[in-house]
Amino acid sequence: MIGNIEVTVMGQTRNVPIGSTYQDLAVDYSNYFEYPILLAEVGNNYKELNEHVQEKEVITFADLKRSTANKVYVNGLILLLSHAVSTLYGYTSKVFIKYSIDKGIYITTNFELTEKKLNEIKNKMLELADKNLPIVKCNVLKKEAEEYYKMHKDHSKVNLLHYITNTTITLYKLGGTYDYFFSQMPTRTEVLKYFDLKWLNNRGFVLLFPTIYLEGIKPYEHHPKLFDVFNEYQKWADIMKIGNVPDLNKVVSSGRADDIIRIDETLQSNRLLNIAREIVNKKKDVKIILIAGPSSSGKTTTCKKLSMYLRSFGLEPREISMDNYFVDRDKTPVDADGEYDFECLEAINIDAFDKDVKNLLNGKGVKMPTFNFITGKSEPGLEDTYLGANEVLIIEGIHALNDKILTSIPRKNKYKIYLSPLTILTIDLHNRISTTDNRLLRRIVRDNRTRGYNVEKTLAAWKKVRLGEERHIFPNQDAADTVFNTALIYEIGVLKTYVEPLLYSVPQDSPCYKDAIRLINMLKTFLPITSDAIPDDSLLREFIGGSCF
Repeated sequence: MIGNIEVTVMGQTRNVPIGSTYQDLAVDYSNYFEYPILLAEVGNNYKELNEHVQEKEVITFADLKRSTANKVYVNGLILLLSHAVSTLYGYTSKVFIKYSIDKGIYITTNFELTEKKLNEIKNKMLELADKNLPIVKCNVLKKEAEEYYKMHKDHSKVNLLHYITNTTITLYKLGGTYDYFFSQMPTRTEVLKYFDLKWLNNRGFVLLFPTIYLEGIKPYEHHPKLFDVFNEYQKWADIMKIGNVPDLNKVVSSGRADDIIRIDETLQSNRLLNIAREIVNKKKDVKIILIAGPSSSGKTTTCKKLSMYLRSFGLEPREISMDNYFVDRDKTPVDADGEYDFECLEAINIDAFDKDVKNLLNGKGVKMPTFNFITGKSEPGLEDTYLGANEVLIIEGIHALNDKILTSIPRKNKYKIYLSPLTILTIDLHNRISTTDNRLLRRIVRDNRTRGYNVEKTLAAWKKVRLGEERHIFPNQDAADTVFNTALIYEIGVLKTYVEPLLYSVPQDSPCYKDAIRLINMLKTFLPITSDAIPDDSLLREFIGGSCF
């Protein structure tokens, strides 16, 4: 067919030849972006660049500084990495995508990895990127895909496909490598030049790449406490033989989900009990326990449960929330959008907070304030509060690990705990489940249950929540004495039963529709798990309801 169609591209109306692809148009707008264009946004959907333009579309583009496009970029890098490794060392040499760490992804290998080999892999990836090879989308029969992955001994993919009901599936092909991803993909390797590889040990390295929060690629900074906790939990998962979603599904389908729930809950409780025991062993020095973590880490339940364990050892915890030390609303800083910034340190009356805590430790009475969120003002307590001889303070807040608070109190008097659901469960060999998505699922369920928020409100607010965490929580995580992993290996199977109907309620014309579909596609890989066997003191009850706390 010959002729033109009228479209609006990046706010400009223009006529383009019938049969044009989004890639054809993207060439003219590359100078609008810091990085190469990865996706076209049409209406309320993202499209891969080799798809054809339709009549009267409104089109914008996205590079890796957009959240969805960044995930596409990372998956493109993983495909490039996998192909480079198989090209260099044969298809029996494999990489295993594990978890996020310091703005990168920790990856392990099934072969001895030297720094020299890692440099060979990096150079091969750059060589393949320079060749600008096509990444081809292929629709194949599920049975054919299963045979391919059996031949290549990728049992994680074979087991995953077992739980997919479609007769055909979509694979992406680069050279002779086929892979299965839960996102759209770049269409050519030329865009995949921005990355670095950092050797950590003879079986593992970190893939680094630009994120939406930072300029360029951040040099890797090792976080030993975080890394050790990930590895500890990974070893337990290996013992339980639950390294990925198909493994968990096998447990569920065999009727053993309740056993895993009980074992996992016992393990998590024992870890927190050990933290309480460590605090008690230092009780001559430790007067303050400071707890911080990103949104939906389970801070409320952790504080309550830790208090219970400390009481069993004879200590009397007294909980203080830093939220009660917000400055009055008219003194609250505003962000770049002119909205109140309750996340920044300046939103807290640090002087009053420090003074009150110091007075409590010195045996003085303090009229503890309460912040009235309706009036936006701090209200002093009516009676003096005293700290008993056997009492210890538990202070929870996003700035609790920040060294700028409680500066007059010696470090030995503080015990700092960083919380996060550090998710080690993967979907398969090359598809991970991010800790961020785990937290987002928790938050959607809790916001709907306790605040009556629809899922769109939670999804819309998530970007700002994440930005606050990047600025005020993650930079202080290394100040912690210990890292407590609040993830439960079974939890997404339970959350699925609560969150999936909420996600399906998002209308197609909603700005949040793309995020809802992405989460739905991830949840489709899980078999549902009932909450009947979850104890009432479980951290997960903080989100799904029924908590004894």
